[in-house]
Amino acid sequence: MSDLSNLSDLSDPSDLSDKLNEKFMQLAIAAARKNLRDLSGGPFGACIVREGQVVAVARNLVLKKDATCHAEINAIRAASRKLRTFDLSECRIYSTTEPCPMCFAAIHWARLGLLVYGTSIDDAKRLGFNELAVSNATLLALSSAKLRIFAGYMLDDCRALLRDWDKLKYKPVY
Repeated sequence: MSDLSNLSDLSDPSDLSDKLNEKFMQLAIAAARKNLRDLSGGPFGACIVREGQVVAVARNLVLKKDATCHAEINAIRAASRKLRTFDLSECRIYSTTEPCPMCFAAIHWARLGLLVYGTSIDDAKRLGFNELAVSNATLLALSSAKLRIFAGYMLDDCRALLRDWDKLKYKPVY
């Protein structure tokens, strides 16, 4: 289990325990697993949290005929609606896989303070997803964002999700 205590200085969610961090990533994984059953999108999920409370949980819905319906975008849209603001600087986002450049840009523009993810964008690309292999670390270096990134969180669980997707007999590649 990875320790996030050194990353918890956002508007005081420093009380978040590893068990809570695990819970939030598990919610993202559970959302993504729905796509293993109904193929509404790829094996990707996200959870947005503010002050230790879940604000939004979403999954990738690209195969519902909208290329922008990535899990992170869907979670940001839901969180912004719920909180009635574009400014999510007091929030953190948990994503099963490193966000693509589009999602990273949305995270930047929504001003999220912390990004926690499991597998890398290269892991998704190896499964055949049409990824721009630009790491979030590279994108962060090009931005003025105050975003902090924690990579590889619950990596085994997130890799299992990708392995389960890869085992599907029929899976659309996009």
